[in-house]
Amino acid sequence: MKKVYCICGLGADERIFSKLTWQPGTDVHYIQWLVPEKDETLEAYAKRMAAQITSTDDFTLIGVSFGGIMAIEITRIMPVKKLILISSVETHHQLPTWMKLCGKLRLYRLIPTGVLHDIRPLKLFEPIENYFLGSYTQDQKALAREYRKNVNPYYLKWSIRQILHWKNERVFKDFYHIHGTADRIFPIKKITPTHSIEAGRHFMLYHKPEEVSEVLRKII
Repeated sequence: MKKVYCICGLGADERIFSKLTWQPGTDVHYIQWLVPEKDETLEAYAKRMAAQITSTDDFTLIGVSFGGIMAIEITRIMPVKKLILISSVETHHQLPTWMKLCGKLRLYRLIPTGVLHDIRPLKLFEPIENYFLGSYTQDQKALAREYRKNVNPYYLKWSIRQILHWKNERVFKDFYHIHGTADRIFPIKKITPTHSIEAGRHFMLYHKPEEVSEVLRKII
């Protein structure tokens, strides 16, 4: 039995993996996001996340988007047989220029701490968010809308700050990186993935599940 632990993207949950087809004999577990403690560092948060991994055997760790960043941080804490990044980045050098600029200007401080879906002006940004995510169909938009509606504002603000100020230089010695050629959040031009998905967008686990599943079956 091959044990796999998965970390979804920022504000998402295990439904993002629901369209994947796993190889027979794969035991899949989903690591849940936690609400950050006051002034908690990324390293301390990663330790709390890692506590959800109870396997004493070799396991594969999969991280999607911000989940990939968290997966890399977890590899500093415990040994991982295989690390798989999906629609993510390996080091801070791969962050797009606009993200680095937002980090320098600390624009994340403008994110409100109230219930986001009740703030009317933010609804105007939904089409822009869907464009960058690559959420085009009704079911993709509905899932993205539900994530936006249910995300904890404090967790969201904390997470964005961690991404924008991430300074990782280390690449795991045995890792795989699956990336879409049409990803608008983390453009592939700054990334050298081990496996690329043609026309795959940031939301490609939902719109290119067959292609991603095929790659995962080969790796795992």
